[in-house]
Amino acid sequence: MNSPTDTPSAAGEPVDENRPPAAGPVTQLVTALVVVALGATTLTGALNLGVGSPAKPGPGTWPALVSAALTALGVLLAARARHMDDAEQFTRTGLHVLVAVGSMVAFVALVGVIGFEIPAALLAFFWLRVLGRESWRTSTTVSLGLTIALYVLFVGALEVTVPHLF
Repeated sequence: MNSPTDTPSAAGEPVDENRPPAAGPVTQLVTALVVVALGATTLTGALNLGVGSPAKPGPGTWPALVSAALTALGVLLAARARHMDDAEQFTRTGLHVLVAVGSMVAFVALVGVIGFEIPAALLAFFWLRVLGRESWRTSTTVSLGLTIALYVLFVGALEVTVPHLF
């Protein structure tokens, strides 16, 4: 006898009973428009930085390329909004994404004030322990190890000028 997870969906994939309900076309369109707005806004900022030329790229070159791709993908999503069914309705579990974004904003705000090391360790620990529900030992070990590795890579090897304590 087949269980609910063995029964294929319309797309031919097994149905997961824990998956939130699918979002409708309006949600798909709104999401696509948010992506377009984000891409267009970042493209404007990148162009203000200056893109330079192919021979001598400016500081806005890569942000401009990425934001132009983001804008184009948002337009494609908007065009396909009625025909897609792979997005899910926003549920309580989606709050984790908002918390993660908020923690990144806090990280960016703290880096300029107290340096890279402490905010990086705290961010990694928060994501591992709170969002990922890892053990205290794993969260502590990985967050400290990751912070040291990033410090050695960016400050030591690549000589990137980031605000740091040491």
